[in-house]
Amino acid sequence: MQTQAGLVNTRLNELRAWAVHAYTSLGLVLGFMALVAIVEGRKHELVLLLALAGFVDSTDGPLARWSKVSRWVPQFDGRKLDDIVDYLNYALLPVFACYRFGLVPAPWTPVLFLVLLAAAYGFCQQAAKTDDKYFTGFPNYWNVLAFYMYLLRLPPTANALILLVFALMVFIPVKYISSQTQPFRWLTMSVSAIWGTMILNILATWDQPNLAVVYGSLFGPAYYVGISLYLNYFWPRTRLP
Repeated sequence: MQTQAGLVNTRLNELRAWAVHAYTSLGLVLGFMALVAIVEGRKHELVLLLALAGFVDSTDGPLARWSKVSRWVPQFDGRKLDDIVDYLNYALLPVFACYRFGLVPAPWTPVLFLVLLAAAYGFCQQAAKTDDKYFTGFPNYWNVLAFYMYLLRLPPTANALILLVFALMVFIPVKYISSQTQPFRWLTMSVSAIWGTMILNILATWDQPNLAVVYGSLFGPAYYVGISLYLNYFWPRTRLP
């Protein structure tokens, strides 16, 4: 029979697990606010809100593991909640922003539909996240793509072709690193910190960003793709079967 102290401890653990789920759900609130910003044409606010949503997404996982949410609230699927939030903030809203702000020309609008379908496939496939903590196929970072397409002022047709290529990459079973991937994790975290600092600089100088910082920050996505391909094709036991 559980003691009074044990019962209190169990309730506290359950409360902590629910608090983590509530923290993850904050991404939905930020997503709604970002949607309003898109509709009203407030680009800077949109980017800030999606950046904040990305911060929540990058921190709720460690909190969930530390709180052992699956143990204390087994009846609630936090991973499914996380996928819903991520689809909203990493796929639907960036794609809608591409449409709303003219980053993709009207004749190429079907490419945006393909991106949404590819993103849904990416989230729903059984091997979306491998046991050794890799993503399978391009991991739906459409927010990053839209961010750079806006900053670099690329021709709309070029934007459409870029989105088309990455939509197809969702279906190609190449493994991409995540924050939990172990090989070169210290280097990945270091690069992420530097890249994040540069992004903060861009956000702080949004009206007149330093182009050297904008172009220099591309080393972050370049590293991500490069290290993923290296680990996939040259690192032992990384390639998908």
